[in-house]
Amino acid sequence: MNGLIGKKIGMTQVFLGDGSLVPVSVVEAGPCTVTQVKTVENDGYKSVQLGFGSARHTNKAEQGHLKGKGPFAILREFRMGEKDAAEVGQQVDIGIFAEGESVDVVGQSRGLGFAGGVKRYHFRGGPKTHGQSNRHRAPGSVGSTTTPGRVFRGLRMAGHMGDDRVTTHNVKVVGVDKERNLLLIRGAVPGNKGGFVLIQKAKKAKKSKQTFQPKSAKKAANK
Repeated sequence: MNGLIGKKIGMTQVFLGDGSLVPVSVVEAGPCTVTQVKTVENDGYKSVQLGFGSARHTNKAEQGHLKGKGPFAILREFRMGEKDAAEVGQQVDIGIFAEGESVDVVGQSRGLGFAGGVKRYHFRGGPKTHGQSNRHRAPGSVGSTTTPGRVFRGLRMAGHMGDDRVTTHNVKVVGVDKERNLLLIRGAVPGNKGGFVLIQKAKKAKKSKQTFQPKSAKKAANK
């Protein structure tokens, strides 16, 4: 298993073994229940669906899918390797993660409502002098009067800010509390307090850099 569903509790700070003080995000990760196992023969790929949390209301389709497994607040799918195996009803906890391991955290960023170009995309704004009295935070021209003579789709303008799927890559697991199902992840992770996040093993983990050795030292080591 390479991932879990969790809930963001908040942030705090802890001391490391070398005495340095670092900020950490506290995430309640699992335990999750395997609700479905997909195979190459039936679905064309291999994955597992996990359920987390408790839902108050579920529709009939969800009740039929989760019959005998309980109503879950969130269902998410994780890919599995060729040699990995899982069974429906199996419990998965934070034991799959270890202290010092790198993980990717996926969450929904905080929604900030309608925002202008200066706040949303860090535009500089218009001039403050030379007769410009009301263009301080205006975006400027958005299209030309010649060919193509229109505004292209995706142009950066004022609009809804935040509430996007955000992935934080290669963050370190500072601590693992198996008794309370808590992960201490260094730095900030996306989302509000109480929001759901996905914790996965880092796909692009940074390799430790080897220390430089001069040729004379390498020759001496080989001898």
